[in-house]
Amino acid sequence: MTYIIGQPCIGTKDTSCVDVCPVDCIHPRKDEAGFESAEMLYIDPAECIDCGACEPACPVAAIGPEDAPIEGVNEDEWKRWLTINTDYFKERK
Repeated sequence: MTYIIGQPCIGTKDTSCVDVCPVDCIHPRKDEAGFESAEMLYIDPAECIDCGACEPACPVAAIGPEDAPIEGVNEDEWKRWLTINTDYFKERK
């Protein structure tokens, strides 16, 4: 299982979640190319260890586990955000 970043992150890109991630699976970081042009942050599902440290660190409640959508998002929409996070990392490789 993995955690997902959803719509509330768009335009916010608060990096509190990046700072607490023990495996560096949230990108882009402020010091990475593409940070300014990215509309949000993304979690790499292949790297996420499901520790949950990022969820309470997010000031806009944009992060949740893949099997439990964030408030106000139905399960199908949440699956779409998993795809969005996954696709971001496919494009980086």
